[in-house]
Amino acid sequence: MPASPARRTALTVLRRVEEQGAFADRALHGDAKELDARDRALAKRLVFGTIQRRGTLDWIIARHVTRALEPQVRAALLLGLYQLLYTDVPAHAAVAESVELAKPSPGAKLVNAVLRKVQREGVHLPSDDTPEGAAIVHSHPEWLTKMWWDWLGPDEARALLAADNEPAELALRINPLAGVEVDIKGRREDDALVIEGPIDVLAHPLYAAGAITPQSRASQRVARVVDPQPGERILDLCAAPGGKTTHLAALMGDQGTIVAVEKHAQRAKALEAQATRMHATSVTVHVGDAKEVTADQLGGSFDRVLIDPPCSGLGTLRTHPDLRWRATPEAIEVLRREQEAIVDTARTLLKPGGRLVYSTCTLSPREEVVAGGTVQRTLPHRDGTDGFYIAVSDGDV
Repeated sequence: MPASPARRTALTVLRRVEEQGAFADRALHGDAKELDARDRALAKRLVFGTIQRRGTLDWIIARHVTRALEPQVRAALLLGLYQLLYTDVPAHAAVAESVELAKPSPGAKLVNAVLRKVQREGVHLPSDDTPEGAAIVHSHPEWLTKMWWDWLGPDEARALLAADNEPAELALRINPLAGVEVDIKGRREDDALVIEGPIDVLAHPLYAAGAITPQSRASQRVARVVDPQPGERILDLCAAPGGKTTHLAALMGDQGTIVAVEKHAQRAKALEAQATRMHATSVTVHVGDAKEVTADQLGGSFDRVLIDPPCSGLGTLRTHPDLRWRATPEAIEVLRREQEAIVDTARTLLKPGGRLVYSTCTLSPREEVVAGGTVQRTLPHRDGTDGFYIAVSDGDV
């Protein structure tokens, strides 16, 4: 019997991520679009879970396999182990379908042998009372585990590592500018609506109407910290895809001016489309490098400036499972230099007495470029949402 469409799709996406460096969420969006809603949900669960647990699964494979595996066989084995160890999928289905995914390679026999041995004997992971052990148990790079261990302490680091492997909550932002009643059931918190149960947000008519948009509760805090007022000039640097930009517009009743700077032309177009969908007529998009823009180019200085610079994204590992395997300490240092340069430019664009807000969706002390003043930090295990760092610099900066 051939493997199910959801598992076939999961195998395809996993191979694209592993072999071509594709981003899991983007690859899944393209490859799973022909599946029905139930199969899409299963494919996403398998892909995200397998990538999140890849470090642990690799550790297990290394103790059962002594030779290099063909990419298809390796991917099938990873999917099978994930289902056996971390889901409620019946063991016989996890084994049989993974073997089918490995065919016609002779390696299918190895997949069958390893999965059945794990099914019989289980696995014995190391203790997570050291950073090295915790990295294996909770499937994070050892350098990242050590960084959080030293920064947050062992107990908090373990809690964060464990939380990163849990499903992310689905939060929507309700947009009053659309003038449409939102009748979706969920838990309301300010503009946020936390949904329980499956929903295809992008296909929902309220999404097309601009009444809702996906945005984590942590991300929604940022515009509220900026606190834009009607009639003010607001600058949003590195603005795409526009979630915070359009939230700023909603909070000021779309009265005033928001200049959204985006370096990449295609992302700038997407930002304009987002502003149109969200009825944010106060938004003007400027294509330019946030490190180099000037007040003359942007029509003057600003009452408030939001800096949302490129970052390592280590606060979003639930929704972007492959980021943990892409980030490196060296890349973070490069990002820090970029962040510092953008902050330096932002200070030249702020009116005396204005408000500067620096925000990143990461949990990395080296990327907390703006310190002092008012600081907020969200943690997935404590707050149930993405990890964010938000710092405010008020007054004459």
